[in-house]
Amino acid sequence: MARRLQLEVFDAPDRTGLRVDLGQDEYEEAQLASYDQGYSAGWDDAVAAQDAEVARLRADLGRNLQDLSFTYQEAHGHVLRTLEPLLQDMVTKILPAIARESIGHVVLDHLRPLAKELAGAPIIVVSNPANRAVIERLLVAEADFPLAFEEEPSLGEGQAHLRLGETESRVDLDGVIAAISAAVSAFFRIQKHEDRRHG
Repeated sequence: MARRLQLEVFDAPDRTGLRVDLGQDEYEEAQLASYDQGYSAGWDDAVAAQDAEVARLRADLGRNLQDLSFTYQEAHGHVLRTLEPLLQDMVTKILPAIARESIGHVVLDHLRPLAKELAGAPIIVVSNPANRAVIERLLVAEADFPLAFEEEPSLGEGQAHLRLGETESRVDLDGVIAAISAAVSAFFRIQKHEDRRHG
C-alpha cells in the first residue's frame, strides 16, 4: 500500500485544519521541485555574491590605481622640487664659470674663419676687462695671425666682439646661459602649474 503524506496548508488562513494528501509520486515531485528551487536560489545567491566580489575588486583596483597615480605625481613633484635648486645653481653659477673658462677657446674658434680673410690687418678682439687677460693669453699662444685687444666694460664676461675691418662677429655665451636659464625657469613654472592642477 502506498504511503500517504498529509501536508498542512498555510496560505489559506480561513481554512485552518485543512490538510492536503499527496501520493508517493506527488511527494517525490514536490521534493524534487523543492530541491530545484533551493538549488536555483543557492546558485543565484552564489552568482550575486561573485558579482558583488568582482565589483568590489574592480572598485579596489580603481582606488589603488588612483592612489598609485597620486603617488607617482607626488614622487614626480618631489624629484622636480629637488632638481630645481640644483639646475638653477648650475645655470647661475656653474655655466657662467664654464663660460669664463672657455670663452677664449670659443673666440679662437670664431677667429680662425676670419683669419682667412686677413690681408695683414689684425683682428680686433673686444672683451670685458675682467677676462681680457685670459682671452689674450690664450689667443697669443694659439693664434698664428695678428691680433689687437680692446676692453669694453658694457660686455658681459661671456661676451666678445671680433672685428676685421667692416666685418664683425659676436660671441655671446651670456646670451646662451640666459636662454638656458629662461628655459629651466619656464619648465619649472609649467611643472608647478601641472602639480597644482593635479592637486
